[in-house]
Amino acid sequence: MAKNEIEAETSEKKPKIRIVLYIFLIIALLTSAFAIYEIFLLSSIETLIRYIVMGVLIFIDVILFIKVRMASKKRKKKRKKKIGLITFMVLYSLVCFAVGLVIAYIYGRLDNINKEFVTYTSDLIVMSDNEAESIDDVSGYTIGMLSDEESPEGYIIPQEMIEENNLDSDNDIKEYDDYSTMLVDLYAGDVDAIFITDNYVDMFSSITGYEEVGTDTKIILSKDKRMRKADTSDNETASSGKSLTEPFTILLMGIDSTDEVLSENAIANGDTLILITFNPKTLNATMVSIPRDSYVPIACWSDHAENKITHAAGYGTDCMMQTIEDYFGINIDYYAKINFKGLVKLVDAVGGVEVNVDASQTLCTDDSSRGGQVCIEPGLQTLNGEQALVYARNRKQLVNGDFGRGQHQQEIVMALLDKIKSITKVSAFMDILDTVSNSLDTNLTTPQILSFYNIAKDIAKRSADADNSSLINVQQLYLQGESQMIYDERMRMVLYNYVPNEDSRDDIVEAMEENLELKDHEPITEFSFSINEPYEKEVIGYGPYDTSYAYDLLPDFTGDSEAQARATASRLGISVTFVGGDGYVIDQEYPAGKRIDKIRGSVTLTLGGNTASEEEEEEEEEVKEPDATVPPEDEILDDDEGKEEPEQGGETPPSPPDAGGETDTSVPSEQ
Repeated sequence: MAKNEIEAETSEKKPKIRIVLYIFLIIALLTSAFAIYEIFLLSSIETLIRYIVMGVLIFIDVILFIKVRMASKKRKKKRKKKIGLITFMVLYSLVCFAVGLVIAYIYGRLDNINKEFVTYTSDLIVMSDNEAESIDDVSGYTIGMLSDEESPEGYIIPQEMIEENNLDSDNDIKEYDDYSTMLVDLYAGDVDAIFITDNYVDMFSSITGYEEVGTDTKIILSKDKRMRKADTSDNETASSGKSLTEPFTILLMGIDSTDEVLSENAIANGDTLILITFNPKTLNATMVSIPRDSYVPIACWSDHAENKITHAAGYGTDCMMQTIEDYFGINIDYYAKINFKGLVKLVDAVGGVEVNVDASQTLCTDDSSRGGQVCIEPGLQTLNGEQALVYARNRKQLVNGDFGRGQHQQEIVMALLDKIKSITKVSAFMDILDTVSNSLDTNLTTPQILSFYNIAKDIAKRSADADNSSLINVQQLYLQGESQMIYDERMRMVLYNYVPNEDSRDDIVEAMEENLELKDHEPITEFSFSINEPYEKEVIGYGPYDTSYAYDLLPDFTGDSEAQARATASRLGISVTFVGGDGYVIDQEYPAGKRIDKIRGSVTLTLGGNTASEEEEEEEEEVKEPDATVPPEDEILDDDEGKEEPEQGGETPPSPPDAGGETDTSVPSEQ
């Protein structure tokens, strides 16, 4: 080949090689920038190491840039070295891309835990025997809806449904403060239809008289709306901004939901409430389960009336968090909600949890899909996801009911923590990440979630002693109280409630404040025990307490005489007024079970019938007084002819009602 032809071919290849070098350089720089950006996002995790890694990547980028520039300018640069440079850039790009992709996946999964959007659903319902079958049949109706303009399901979506269907033109819209009163009025016929959250069946089916609310009513119209949490909530989107290096509080809420993904407003099904304080400096935690029937002021109701705390859940996370904050006087920094499916998958992802099933009999509940029953036996064992759900949900078979369930839930939480801290397999870690991403919702930001790494690192440092199996000291607290059947002004019936003891609450608050470093801890300087008695760890809040905080309730006066009613009223400090007859009480102005402190003025009691003494006198008169048709004894003939049978004089007086009888069955109580 001629010299000129060779030079021409070489000069033609140089631009091609130069272009290839620059293409791979650009790819290397882009993938490196991608990796650097993702590493930078991992704030709170090994800051020094992260900056060193980012510095190394930047240094390699600079070297590659210089090398490529030099290789493209030098004509005599060996082709083999250029190919080696290209090979290095390819490998470098693959590594950077892989690192960035893994971090992006993890960050994305964590970022999804704090759900940006929530789907809310509102239903327009009527009673099943109502003739209306569609929205076109709703005319001339009185329709109830919530007055709270910030409620997505009670006001915002219903307003859109009203406007879209022109319901305000020929219907009367009546506003309410709460769902309970609205539903009661629907059953009573005071309203023809109501707008209510789609979770209303779960909210009310546990109340006596409303067990069949799903079939007693029918849905005429339903609407979904996907909304930003930031537009509907103050607490759901962002946390307090407190660093996790400081003591903090977190509220765990268990959601009775069978959905795989927790993207809908499922808080109305909330069934588990655990308030935790954690001190990352000392690794001390306090944990208290709040019974769902705890009788406390509901923060989002206009009058802050006391009611079951579970009823606050129907009005959103903000209402629940504010109710708990107001009652305990403790600011809640974070919350986390997890559904049934999530708990099952999480337990399975860690390989099960070891629990000593504390029960006197086999425990059984529905599975997470409510498609069958799962049972567990008493004793120490490793529970899978469905079995752990049984242990966390069951209360009807427990001697101490809801409190036993609360203790079991705490055991599951602590068993999960023990297993998670020992996870070493990447596959198990990814399963856990996928589960919490889909089935958990929180107001923790992603950087705050990442900062848990530092807590885990601190635990790992302290676990040098392999025998130290419990590095986090969890102090279980107990909210003492009394059971009472209290008349519910909204449901208009007597319901079971658990009235917390305020002294117990104060002791719990003190323990939480000490752990949060809001109050100085007073160490125990004296300790005594007997070798003849087994040592039992003190449970703060358990008592016993001398003072009872149960409410004085209006008794059932029906069947009492006036004297009996006056004596009872005097003992309870109640002013009574009697109307009607002078016999036994047959009616009272206020229902039995109503809180006496809610009564203003005197209680009117209606008397009817006769007194016992009057009855006895009348019976004696009936026996002594001869009938007018009976002749005197000396005029009675010896034979029976012409003799008439005497007629019974007067009617038998009515028997007094049983003063110790059962409560009127028309007033159901919640199971």
